Amino acid sequence: MPKKVLIIDDDLYIRDLYSEILSEDGYEVESAVDGVDGLERIAKTKFDLILLDLMMPKLDGLGVLRQIKVEPGKYQYGTIIILTNLANDPVIGITQGMGAESYIIKSDLNPDQFLFFIKSKLH
Repeated sequence: MPKKVLIIDDDLYIRDLYSEILSEDGYEVESAVDGVDGLERIAKTKFDLILLDLMMPKLDGLGVLRQIKVEPGKYQYGTIIILTNLANDPVIGITQGMGAESYIIKSDLNPDQFLFFIKSKLH
C-alpha cells in the first residue's frame, strides 16, 4: 500500500513539483492551498507524511501545529516536515517543539535530494 503524503503550501509551483516527484515514486499525494484546507484534510484522512509550509494565508504552519496540539484526537498523522525558505528562522526550533520532526529549506534541495530526504523520513 502506498504511503500517503499531504503537501500544505500556498505556492502552486511547490505543490505541483513535490506532488509530481512523489507521485512518480509511488506515493499517494494530496495537496492543500493553506492551513485551513490542510486541517480539513488531516481530520478526514490519516497521512503518513505532512509537508507543511510555514508562511501561508488564512492559517500558517504554526497555526496548523497549534490546532493539532489543541485537538489531538481529531487529527491523525505521521511525520510532519516543515517547508521554508528561511534557513536561520528561529520559528523552525519552535515547530520542532510542537511536533514537527524536521524541516526542508525549499531552495536548497534538487528533486533527487528532496526524494532522498523524504524516503529517509518515511522508512
